[in-house]
Amino acid sequence: MILLVDADSLIFASCYRKRENPEDEKFYTDISDATNKFHSQYMEIINKLEDIYNIDKVITFSGSKGNFRKLITKDYKANRKKQELPPLLHQMHQYVKEQYDSIYGYGVETDDMVARYWYAISQDIGRNEVMIVSIDKDYKQFPCLLYNYHYKHKEILDISEDEAMFNLYEQFIIGDSADNVNYFKGKGKRFAAKYLVDCQTKYQYTRKMYELFKKEYKGKARQKYVECYNLLKLRTE
Repeated sequence: MILLVDADSLIFASCYRKRENPEDEKFYTDISDATNKFHSQYMEIINKLEDIYNIDKVITFSGSKGNFRKLITKDYKANRKKQELPPLLHQMHQYVKEQYDSIYGYGVETDDMVARYWYAISQDIGRNEVMIVSIDKDYKQFPCLLYNYHYKHKEILDISEDEAMFNLYEQFIIGDSADNVNYFKGKGKRFAAKYLVDCQTKYQYTRKMYELFKKEYKGKARQKYVECYNLLKLRTE
């Protein structure tokens, strides 16, 4: 088994200290505290999966630079501009690149890089021989093995082709609040499940989605559909 670890969320979490009181500082100021926390969480994940699988290789991804999606619309992730970032975040990204030999890209996001490697490896040796390790829901658009290490879940998902296709088009409808993407305000999972219930093939999903975009955006339907697709579909090439 090859593990593809999306380390961005781990890096971000490693910058936060456990607070005993609300007035305590929420960020680490000593880089060794952050690196120790990262290593501990990272190894906990690897060790857990080693108890289940024969791990041949672990590939780490983090800190990609630039983002083509922000060229598509200025609204992409605009809701994060006022977010306070940990002071050690940049140093932690450098640490992981140096110490864990993490892979990063330019002009794309880290999850695009993971998606590219997953697709290439799964095509080469089979989808049951590679697993994505991440708390990011975006990976559910692929028929993959996905380990969600979040403390509320800690589950291994085996996503089928049908589930992956539904997950992608469901995302088009419900949007992604974390990335400030929402083309159909007020429409959630219940609407998506009912609206897409008869879809089985990519053609059927695409046609059904385009009908919804035409109803919502009239003459701008094609533009908005292509925009939505490029914002939410991870790149595998």
